[in-house]
Amino acid sequence: MSNPWIEAMRLRTLPVSVAGVIAGLACALFSGSCRLLPAICCLLFAIGAQIASNFANEYFDFRNGLDRKGREGFRRGVTEGDIKPQAMLRATFLTLALAAIPGLALITWGGWWLIAIGILVAIFALAYSAGPYPLSHHGLGDLAVVIFFGLVPVGFTAWLSAGTTAILPMALTVGTGVGLLAANVLIVNNYRDADDDRAVGKHTTVVLFGRKFMGRVYLTAGIIGVLLTLVPAVMMCFDGHQLLLAPILALPALFKAHHNLITQKGAALNAVLRQTALVLLWTSLLLLAEALVIYFC
Repeated sequence: MSNPWIEAMRLRTLPVSVAGVIAGLACALFSGSCRLLPAICCLLFAIGAQIASNFANEYFDFRNGLDRKGREGFRRGVTEGDIKPQAMLRATFLTLALAAIPGLALITWGGWWLIAIGILVAIFALAYSAGPYPLSHHGLGDLAVVIFFGLVPVGFTAWLSAGTTAILPMALTVGTGVGLLAANVLIVNNYRDADDDRAVGKHTTVVLFGRKFMGRVYLTAGIIGVLLTLVPAVMMCFDGHQLLLAPILALPALFKAHHNLITQKGAALNAVLRQTALVLLWTSLLLLAEALVIYFC
């Protein structure tokens, strides 16, 4: 049996937090001014916040009776008895505290008001599964992912790395694309768990609208997400740079993942979850490669 704490981190989905920072760094490179240290701090903060959110999800879903033993998805250490509930709760807040260290370092470049943003991200990490109105239980998880794994990391990484708010129109456009691709990871997770979620009254978008409809949303969101990451190249083309559309190379992987999503079920969808996260990571890396070519050439 694998280490339950490693399983609880859900390493297969960590590209979701990494991709936003990579895309933000790419936007800064497109601007012609890039500071690497703020991007590294953003990356450490983003990974820590996602792991804390995963821990919180495991604890609060157990506490609220939304998990059952032997589920199709990630092994839930608390539900299966591998991890004590209080240990998971302590790990959640400890991880948030550790994430706050690189987060506080960002004050150097962005000012003290970033503390408010950090608090907001921490609240989201908990509110996704906890509180009187958990976002993931009321069909709001997808929108929250677009904001907190797309707009927020791309926008703030780009701004802090470039050192100018002039980068924000480009960054927020790319952030929307990254957010849509990140939301697809959640769609796969909820697609797999729809029957279990419906049985316990957890109203994800897949439960609310059905697998067939959300399968179409997955493909549409993926295509739009990739196309939005092409905007920086188009903007740079107007400034006399060569037109490079590298992120479009991620589309075949997206189409393959979509085919697997609508033709497979149960535990087989765990592989689709990984494929979808890699589509997001691949798109952001292609965007970064494109930005590096323009930056150095």
